[in-house]
Amino acid sequence: MSRTTGKIKSRSGAAGPQSDQVASQSGAPYATGPGRPHPLGATVHPGGVNFAFFSQHATGLELLLFDEHDDPEPVQRIALYPERNKTFHFWHVDVKGLKPGMHYALRVDGPWAPHDGHRFNRNKVLLDPYAKGNTNNLWDRVAACGADDNLATSMRSTVLDTADYDWEGDAPLNRPMSETVIYEMHVGGFTRHPSSGVDHPGTFAGVVEKIPYLQSLGVTAVELLPVFEYDETEIIRMGADGKPLFNYWGYSTVSFFAPHRAYCRSPEEGTHLTEFRDMVKALHKAGIEVLLDVVFNHSNEGNHQGPTINFKGLDNSIYYHTVQNDRQYYMDYSGCGNTLNCNHPIAEKMIVECLEYWVREMHVDGFRFDEGSILARGQDGAPMAYPPVIWDIELSETLADSKIIAEAWDAAGLYQIGYFPGFRWAEWNGKYRDDIRRFLRGEGGLVGAIANRIGGSSDLYESSGHLPINSINFINCHDGFTLNDTVSYNEKHNLENGEGNNDGVDDNMSWNCGVEGPSDDPGVEALRERQIKNAFTMLMLSRGVPMIVAGDEVRRTQGGNNNAYCQDNPISWFDWSLQAKYPGVLRFFSQLIAFRKRMSAVHTPRFFTGTANSRGLKDLVWHGTTLGPPVWDDPNGHAVAFTLAGFGDDPDMHVMLNMHWDSLDYELPAVPGRRWHLAVDTNAPSPGDIVEAGQERPITAATHRVTGRSIVVLISR
Repeated sequence: MSRTTGKIKSRSGAAGPQSDQVASQSGAPYATGPGRPHPLGATVHPGGVNFAFFSQHATGLELLLFDEHDDPEPVQRIALYPERNKTFHFWHVDVKGLKPGMHYALRVDGPWAPHDGHRFNRNKVLLDPYAKGNTNNLWDRVAACGADDNLATSMRSTVLDTADYDWEGDAPLNRPMSETVIYEMHVGGFTRHPSSGVDHPGTFAGVVEKIPYLQSLGVTAVELLPVFEYDETEIIRMGADGKPLFNYWGYSTVSFFAPHRAYCRSPEEGTHLTEFRDMVKALHKAGIEVLLDVVFNHSNEGNHQGPTINFKGLDNSIYYHTVQNDRQYYMDYSGCGNTLNCNHPIAEKMIVECLEYWVREMHVDGFRFDEGSILARGQDGAPMAYPPVIWDIELSETLADSKIIAEAWDAAGLYQIGYFPGFRWAEWNGKYRDDIRRFLRGEGGLVGAIANRIGGSSDLYESSGHLPINSINFINCHDGFTLNDTVSYNEKHNLENGEGNNDGVDDNMSWNCGVEGPSDDPGVEALRERQIKNAFTMLMLSRGVPMIVAGDEVRRTQGGNNNAYCQDNPISWFDWSLQAKYPGVLRFFSQLIAFRKRMSAVHTPRFFTGTANSRGLKDLVWHGTTLGPPVWDDPNGHAVAFTLAGFGDDPDMHVMLNMHWDSLDYELPAVPGRRWHLAVDTNAPSPGDIVEAGQERPITAATHRVTGRSIVVLISR
């Protein structure tokens, strides 16, 4: 998308409080009108562009227009006057004849009274919080932190026309939550490794090139780590090798309506929207939904020493939680320096309008909310019974078909797994992760907990009227060990992060299978591969919504680093050569995803009720190694089995989980008119570990031996 060229360049000018100004009279390239207070941001219309901004406590605003993203001086300065350009607390101006592709920024006048929460400083050049695209080629973060003028080193927003795109009939896919398999991935890290072989590594376009891989794996949705504009140039700290470490994950938003410029090929030309939309449209054509990991708990402006980018300079006291007896300081419920005041009406408006924009204009299918419990905090910081922003998201007509997922905790200790406000909200089920990991590594006494997790976590959700689809089941995610590292390391190894290995969680509930880190022992490697298959089998056979992190299907490792937020390098990147190194693991993952899709008994969206099928099998029956209920609280229990009834023509399923180190014999239930067939055995080498549909081997005995630390799945025919 490019702007119309040939604009008149002349000296700067500003429109005063009188009637509309004509360009030739004012000496400025563009005439202006009073404009409209809504919608906020830069809105393109046939006659030009309307700009609108919120600030309750500002005394004046100045709009700066730049022909090019890196122009040292604006081509025009437009003063906004309260008597002409302000309606209540909304400032606005219409710029006649302005075209998409223009760059702009703000200066805001108002009180400098940090102890009262006001940080107005017209020396600071600000981004529009509603900007649809930005550039930061001139950006100097240090200059944005001081009090002096930073025009020469400021970011710039870009005027973009949201209507200028051919969607070719595309729309969000609206796949049922119960049929969803989520693949969490980092846009940059997915294709940045030299082995990716894509034409545009580390970009939205690079993701498009890898869609055939995602299709072959069988996932139904990608959950993208933050793609809202963030400052990838931010130096977090110096690494152990003395080199700077940068913000890699992106959980520190600069601009909530703008796709991250570094994931675009040509952001200076205003291609932000087009490049993101091209990726969404291509993924939808492949049947893959797009979920965004969003960060509304804090912003990139940090604490009282951080940079002034947008909210601080527009109206700091409105947008942030501040310390009540000295408002120069910020309440830090996020652990990242500041906390957005999400349930203030203006912040709430911004959040809901942002989400609706990404659904309406960008065709996104849903969102995962980082530290989502902060959305439940009121203006006093205390949790609310009915947080307005959470319920507005839940009840928005625009978002009615969107998937909404909460990380139901925050850094200040609020933990809401099982009772996050609302009903549609799914939750990252941290208890699922913890119980499965502990069972996997051989802890006893977990039979009852594993039954709860595999059955959809009814202990967490059923009594409150929620469903298994409220549980996002995961064993690994971006934050923590990869699945390979969960079975390869007992301890974290984060020295590269430059914090003396003091960052990241200490209890990873992992087991290294006898050797810390890489091993050339065939026995250790075979056990690790079996443990990976065990973990994935439990995940895929659990009710709820499964999520895997990119690369687990090919044993991606971070070398034991469980907090790689600052590692924009091969530690975090997807190494595509692993496909050839671990083809059996990759095949197992893709085949098991396909198996889950075929077995409706696994992904039914409701809890088990005890209903029997035509063969007399109840929908779910738990066993030990013998038929009948296991000893739920056995402190030495490492084994459990369950039978799922198929209804109609669907097969029944019998699953035997043995996390004991010795082989065990399991008694098999009878299925009138049918025979059991072996579908999965995690102890068998590939391709015998999971057989092709229709090729399952019949089982004639009344018992079946399951090797230590392995899982066997039978289906009836």
